[in-house]
Amino acid sequence: MQSVAIQSQQIQSHIGERVELKGHAQAVRDLGNLMFITVRDRTGCVQVVVDDKAIIAKASGLSPETAVLIKGSVVQSPQKNAPVEVRADSIEVLSGETEVPPVEISKQSKMDTLSLTAMLDYRPLTLRSPKVRAIFKVQAAIGRAFANFLTGEEFVEIHSPKIVSTGTEGGANLFKLDYFGKQAFLAQSPQFYKQMMVGAFERVFEVGPVYRAEEHDTTRHLNEYVSLDFEMGFIESEQDLIAMQIKLMKHIFAHVEETCPAELEMFGVKVPKFSTIPQLKLHEAQELLRTKLNWKPGPDTTDLDPEGERLLCQHFAEAENTDLLYLTHYPRSVRPFYAMPTADGLSHSFDLLYKGLEVTTGGQRLHKAEELIESMRMRGLDPESFTDYLQCFRYGMPPHGGLAIGLERLTKQLLGLPTVKLAVLFPRDRNRLTP
Repeated sequence: MQSVAIQSQQIQSHIGERVELKGHAQAVRDLGNLMFITVRDRTGCVQVVVDDKAIIAKASGLSPETAVLIKGSVVQSPQKNAPVEVRADSIEVLSGETEVPPVEISKQSKMDTLSLTAMLDYRPLTLRSPKVRAIFKVQAAIGRAFANFLTGEEFVEIHSPKIVSTGTEGGANLFKLDYFGKQAFLAQSPQFYKQMMVGAFERVFEVGPVYRAEEHDTTRHLNEYVSLDFEMGFIESEQDLIAMQIKLMKHIFAHVEETCPAELEMFGVKVPKFSTIPQLKLHEAQELLRTKLNWKPGPDTTDLDPEGERLLCQHFAEAENTDLLYLTHYPRSVRPFYAMPTADGLSHSFDLLYKGLEVTTGGQRLHKAEELIESMRMRGLDPESFTDYLQCFRYGMPPHGGLAIGLERLTKQLLGLPTVKLAVLFPRDRNRLTP
């Protein structure tokens, strides 16, 4: 009898047929005269039953996570949680001899209580867990929605260099490289190149890695992460950017809801629904925190600390039923030199907070060469170090601005993960360079 190759999610439509499955033996129960194998492939899991003594003997000692090819008939099962199963008449081991895994992927309760260290030390293995894989299916959907939406808004995708000669923020927090005897750095942002390309395409976006040599080791910080950037020209103010992002976020959440319902269900979360996103100027937010939310600010009054962000979002979640909040008009002193100043010494800049965590930073940029040069000098920067960057401004740049979304942070907040490191395939922080 010929067999048909199928994926696990197709099994319901092949009852009574002989099929072949390729996947990993996620769990193995050997009862002597009966063997149960849970086979996991890229689409899900199927229970395989073996009652042939010769096949049981051949499969005896089969370790979890062994790659197998199983052939057999699809039959109905009395079990409610798995109404269809495969009764095997052939098992072929594809991966050779396999060691016993150090973590029990088949037991979700074990995976849920696994320490962060173990989760990351055994990352090539723990990434096989269906719930862990779900994180990255959602993340992939976010990235795909980001690119699709902006393409539909006539943005052009670009790919900027990640080895650069100077930092976008004056050289702070940079990883240094020896570039054929010259000093170079890993890019902290595609910012300069985004702006240059606005002069060519008017609207551009990029999805790519950025690097920050920061000493932080927290639940929100990484030294390498993926940044979702866009920059657009001929704007009137930062409000044009915010309006574009509100439409973008609606599209992203709708796409994730449509394409990842099973993954969202695993984490017990629902995507946000909103028509708009409220805004507060930073000084208004600080006043609200001090007078009504019992916030005890630290010595730095130019920004919000993580506790302030958490309290503020908690307040808006309760008062206005929203998980998203824009903070605008940050002091010019805490924004990069290219931030467009307001008349009162603040900046046309903003952050987007999501469930108590900043996931976006953006704003309008300076677009006149003489103003950029003056801003550099005010920061103690030498314009000669930025000659290539300034070139496009010397030959006419439109009013423009943009933003950057942290892909891992957005994933973390959507799924309610305890640390951003769980939203990275192989995280890089100050203590981890492997695997």
